[in-house]
This record gives sequence, C-alpha cells and structure tokens, in this order.
Amino acid sequence: MTITVDQMKNAMKINDWVSLQESFDKINKQLEKVMRVTESDRVPNLYIKCLVMLEDFLAEALANKEAKKKMSSSNHKALNSMKQKLKKNNKQYEEFINKYRENPESEEERLEEEDETEESDGSGSEFEDPSQLGASTDEEDEAEEPEDGAADGTWEKKLSKKDKLMDREFKKDPSEITWDTVNKKFKEVVAARGRKGTGRFEQVEQLTFLTKVAKTPAQKLEILFSVISAQFDVNPGLSGHMPINVWKKCVQNMLVIVDILVQCPNIVVDDMVEPDENETQKGADYNGTIRVWGNLVAFLERIDNEFFKSLQCIDPHTREYVERLRDEPMFLVLAQNVQEYLERNGDLKSAARVALRRIELIYYKPQEVYDAMRKLAELSEAAGDEDGDEAKAEESRGPSAFVVTPELVSRKSSFPENSRALMDILVSLVYKNGDERTKARSMLCDIYHHALFNEFSIARDLLLMSHLQDNIQLMDVSTQILFNRAMAQVGLCAFRVGLIAEGHGCLSELYSGGRVKELLAQGVSQSRYHEKTPEQERLERRRQMPYHMHINLELLEAVHLICAMLLEVPNMAANSLDSKHKIISRTFRRLLELSERQTFTGPPENVRDHVMAATRALCKGDFQKAFDFINSLDVWKLLRDRENVLEMLKAKIREEALRTYLLTYCSSYDSLSLDQLTKMFDLSDAQTHSIVCKMMINEELHASWDQPTQCIIFHDVEHSRLQALAFQLTEKLSILAESNERAVDARIGGGGLDLPLRRRDNQEYAAGTAAVGGRWQDFNFTQGRQGSAGRTGYGAGGRPLALGQAAGAVYSRDRSGQSRGTGGYSGRSGSGMRGSQMDASARMVSLNRGIRG
Repeated sequence: MTITVDQMKNAMKINDWVSLQESFDKINKQLEKVMRVTESDRVPNLYIKCLVMLEDFLAEALANKEAKKKMSSSNHKALNSMKQKLKKNNKQYEEFINKYRENPESEEERLEEEDETEESDGSGSEFEDPSQLGASTDEEDEAEEPEDGAADGTWEKKLSKKDKLMDREFKKDPSEITWDTVNKKFKEVVAARGRKGTGRFEQVEQLTFLTKVAKTPAQKLEILFSVISAQFDVNPGLSGHMPINVWKKCVQNMLVIVDILVQCPNIVVDDMVEPDENETQKGADYNGTIRVWGNLVAFLERIDNEFFKSLQCIDPHTREYVERLRDEPMFLVLAQNVQEYLERNGDLKSAARVALRRIELIYYKPQEVYDAMRKLAELSEAAGDEDGDEAKAEESRGPSAFVVTPELVSRKSSFPENSRALMDILVSLVYKNGDERTKARSMLCDIYHHALFNEFSIARDLLLMSHLQDNIQLMDVSTQILFNRAMAQVGLCAFRVGLIAEGHGCLSELYSGGRVKELLAQGVSQSRYHEKTPEQERLERRRQMPYHMHINLELLEAVHLICAMLLEVPNMAANSLDSKHKIISRTFRRLLELSERQTFTGPPENVRDHVMAATRALCKGDFQKAFDFINSLDVWKLLRDRENVLEMLKAKIREEALRTYLLTYCSSYDSLSLDQLTKMFDLSDAQTHSIVCKMMINEELHASWDQPTQCIIFHDVEHSRLQALAFQLTEKLSILAESNERAVDARIGGGGLDLPLRRRDNQEYAAGTAAVGGRWQDFNFTQGRQGSAGRTGYGAGGRPLALGQAAGAVYSRDRSGQSRGTGGYSGRSGSGMRGSQMDASARMVSLNRGIRG
C-alpha cells in the first residue's frame, strides 16, 4: 500500500488524474486483502491519510478553473470520475476522516505501531516465494539482534513476517489451544483455496504452521494431506513444473505421513468414504480405527509426474539438469517406503501401481548407470543428513510441534547390486496384482530391460507370449510410445547379437514413415503437408521423453540401414534383371536411388552417406572397403561391447559379399574352386562350404559340389514359358485366396477360412487392424534360408520371417487423434505393407494381366 500511495503522490505532482484513478482502484483492492488477512475491523491509518490527501487535492483541482480548461479530454473525464468515486467511497469512512482532520499529529503517533504492522501485511499481499521471504527476514533479524544484545546482554528470538500472521492466532498457552481452534482455522484456510486473491505460497505456509499446533496425529495427518495439495497448486499450469524446493518439501511431507501411519497403525487412509467430521479428534490413545481422507498412491504419482515434467522443461545441457537428476534416489526411497506400507496393509493392487513407478525409473538404465546411481545415493546420505539438520533448525524457528513424529521409515536408499534382480522383484509383484494397463507397461519395461542386457531370446519370448502387439493400438499414447521404444531396443539387441533379419524386422516400420522422432517421443517432426494446431503441438510436447532417456537416433539409423544393406545387396544381386520384383526395404532402396542419381559423390559425411558408400563397395565385392566405411562411423563408441559387434559385422559383410558375388557372377562360371573363394573373401573352408550349401539347398544357387576337386559346378537352368506362367498363376491364386480371407475377417471379425498367413515376393498387404494380422508366435525364428517354393514359417524369398513380421509393430496417433496401427514388419521376403484394405481389389483386377503376358 505504501508503494501505491507514493505512486499517487507522483501523479498529483504532474496532475495526472488517469494514473490517480488507476492507483485509487488498486489501493481499494489492497485494502480488501489486508482486511481479510489480518481479520481486523479497523481500517489502516495509511488508507485514511490517503483519502484525506485525495480529497484536498480534488478540491484544489476543482477550484482552479483555468487549469481545468487546459486538461486533455481523457484527464478531464478521469477527474469527473474520481469526483464521483471519492464522494461515494468516503461516506463509509467519514468518521475516521473527521477524526484525522481534527488532530492529525496525535492520531499518527497513537497508531504508528499498528500502521507499521499493517503496512508489512499489505506489502505481503503481493505474495512472494517463502524461501525468498524467509531469507530477507533472516537478514533483518540478524541486523536487529546485535542491537538488542548490546542493550540487554542477551539474544532475543524474533518471528519472521511469514510467521507473524499465524502466531497472532496462537499466542496463547499451548494448553489453551484446543482441537476445535485448530480445526476451525484449518477449515478457513482450506475454504480460501482457489479463491481469487489467495496467495498459493502463503497458504502453504499457513497450513505448515497448523501442522505444528495440531493436537492429534490424525489431525496432523489430515493437515499434511492439505499441505501437499496446496504445494501441488503452486504450479497450476500443465506446461510448467513445480519449483524444485517445493517438490523436495513435498517429498519430505510424504515421508512424515508414512511415519505417522507406521506409528499409528489404527489410522486408515481412504479416499472412497467420507470420514466423520470429528474423526481426527481421536487421540493417539484411541484403540479403534480412525479414518482420514487421503490417497497415498495418487499423491506419489503426482510427485513422480512433477519430477518427469521438470526434466522435460529444464535444458538438458545445463548443470541444473544434472542436479535435478540427483533427486531421483530421493523419490525412489519414498516409493519404496509407500510400497512396503501398502504391502503390510494388504493393499497389493495399490502397491503394484507404486512398483510400476519404480520400474519406470529403472528399466532404461544400463548396469553402469544403475551402479552410478547407487554410489550417488550412498554419497548423498551424508549431505542429506546435513540438509536434514538445516531443515530441523528452520522448523525450530516457529513454535515447537505439539505432536512429535519420530522418523520411523528409512530415509536411506537400499538398492540391490544388480538392476535385473530389482526388476524381477518389482515386475513379479505387478504381474500378480496389477490391472491390465499396469501389467502391459511393466511387460514393456521388462522387455526393454532384457534387450538392454543383450538377452534377445527372453525379450522376444516375453513379447510374443504377452500378445501386446495385437491390441497396442487400443491403449493410451504413452503406452504406445513405450511399445515403440521397446521395439527399437529389441532391434538394437538383435543387431548386437548378430541377428540381422530380426533386427531389420523390428526397426523397418519405425523408419517407414519418416517420423522416428515423433514415434519415440524424442522430438517434434515438422511436415510440409500437415500443419498441426497449437493444441496438438502442446500435447505432443507434453509427452516428450526427458533427454537422458533418449535412444540415440544416429545409432538407431545406422543399425537399421546396415541391416537393410546386408539383406538388400544379395537380394538385388539375385534379382538383377527385375530389381523391383522383390523389395525388402523400400526406405533403403529409395536412399540408394537418390545416392546413385547424384552427379558427383563426395566423401561421406553423415550416417546415410557412409552406409550408401559401403553399399556401393559391397555390390562390387570389395568387403574390406565396405567395412572400413562402416567402421569409420562415430556411433560405435556408444556401444559397450564395441569390439565384438564390429567383429560380428565384419564377418557378416564377408558372408554377404560371398553370396552377392556368387549370385552376380554364377552365369559367367562353369565351375569355381573352394580355395579361390576362401582366399577372395578371407573365410575358412568350413564357412565358405556352409554358405554355398545353404544357397544350394534354398535353390538360390543352381549348382552342385564336385567333391574330389572341391569345386562348385554351376548349372544353367531356365524355365519354359509354360512353367513361368504356371508359377505366376499359382502366386496370383494364393494372393486371391488370402485377400478373400482378409475381407471375410474384416467383415465378420472371425477366423474366416483359417488359411495360413502367406508372404509372397512382389505383393503388399493391408495389415492395419488387430483382427487381420496373424500372431507373431505363429512364425519360426530359426536361421537359415528356404527355397522359393516356400516352407512353413519362411517367406518365398528363402529368408525366415523376422521378429514382428506378421503383426503390427509401430503405433501412433494420426492427425485427427485416432489410433492408427501400421502393418507388419517387412521381412527379407516381403515388401513394405500399406494400411488400406482397398488395395486388395486393385490386385484382384490385375490377376489376368500376368497370364496374358
């Protein structure tokens, strides 16, 4: 209010009635706040002085007619408006104004002390952060205390501004403060929550003060729940996050709540039943059940969400982000204590929800990061003890708490040495007691964690047995993002253990639409053809993953393109006359075509350039040059077992170079010795013999072995025109049968004709709905190649179907917000699939064209 009065004085000096009018409205609003906060009936003396000053200045302005004529129209209008407002306003304060005019000096002296208090309250109405307020008042106390010490020789303890308001209510002797007094004040503070003009920080401070004067443990518990709710209100927006210091206080309050619940087992927290109004009046000696409204799990989940949002908002390249990550063990300790309390009380369903929150903070951490977190938690315990001493010293500044709560639950983290052991304990609890969504998310986290430890077979089996791929499109967006992340990690795992076809099957759909960032929630992709509304952009930014949880996109792209290269180069060599007849990776083919169109090809710069350069070298049979291009990528330093992966990759490149050479030049040879092949590709005799035999068995290579001379004898096999047409007719009929089967499934949603799912070389299927796609467990995952006639579980091109080849893999939301599932993963033998059943009719129409040709 003092600042507003100074502004009014400045406006008077320049005769600015517009500013005077605004300041007059402002000081009236401030008066309402002061009267409400102090709960006083008397008007502050400063306000009366201000009214007298305005009244005198208005009389002077009206008397000076010459100055009035020179006023601008807006200023003249404001003058007339102020005349009406002041006259109406001063009627209710007429008695105080007359008393002040009679004897202004004595009136000022008599009320000087009260004015100081009220002015401090008025300035406090513009609510500040309590930590800043406390810091400023501490400095004032330090400045004042030496003077008192010099006069009396003793130190006197003074209350800060933030404590004066509540202490005024409870200056009585502790024995005089009753449960009713505290309950009445508590209800008043809670009733003011959300009202206009109520300070959020101030309300937290008032409720925190009430926890100290609570008369029973149940009453303290009830007030603590309201304190946490008020702390959540400090940041009401969805875009920002709770201040970090408030978040830490919130965690400490939750730990105190668990302490009270452990100390008093007869207190039951429940949000389903409205407890009796006088329930919290029952003391610690009451033997019956005391019901208090609250929800531990909901509060814990909100604290976790605020932690997640803070990591989303903070710049990851700053020290602040690293400091924020240090708070993670603090939350894990709280979650562990709450879970143990719920398990002791038999509420296993809620305990499973808490276990999921712990899983989601651990599943993405490799063992090295987990060990670092354990060491950080151990080192921070000493620092935590010091912080606890400071917090206790801060609490002791106010009155001592009536209900003392000992620290019964652990404040120290206890993590098993192996993260896999902790994950097994947590997921077992969720699988037994969780709901469907909780189980699905835990399963995806478990799959991700197994893939992180190179346990591909376990991760694959968990994915196939859970059938998550069948109904993931029906789940919420965050679960779909987690599914995409799990599939990306499984693809990386398959690559690391040398399963190229499976790795490509997992990653191909992620890259089919060019929206990898969006599917993994690691950025917002911009499109020229689709403009997003501001609301859609806000929703997308809200679901982004924090930076430390990102999967490196360069590594992911490198693995996807290398897998595609190792599959596509021999495939292109086998179909050199009709390159479009059988396409495994359309994304790779498109990039290769763009690379070949370039007039001048410079040295490779990014991941794509390196892989395209390696592809050109591999097509020529120069496996060493191809490996050198791949080895020069910087992304390999992100792998833990880099040397083993590169050795595996070099061996795979040699094998595919041998296959490519044989498929390309088989028509130019009558025979070829085994020794020459082993020297050309630096392979052992056994490896070369094994690769060539597989190609012969799978009918990729029409040749036979001459055992005495260790030579390959090539056979020139050409189909007659009748045989070629018969093969075409067989394929067209099988496609027609499967298209009809899919149409029946789409119409009735049943099993239809129960035909086996087929994959043919040059066909594209619609696999957009859950009812249409086959299940992954229907397919084999063994290695080897099969002939073009096809066997169960193998594609016509002779390669085994990769993981995820038959069912939907990557799910996202389309522009209208509806769930959309893309088709099965493209395997070695199949091409990319389109998500529309209408393509089937187009294929049926063209059945006769091949026969006529």
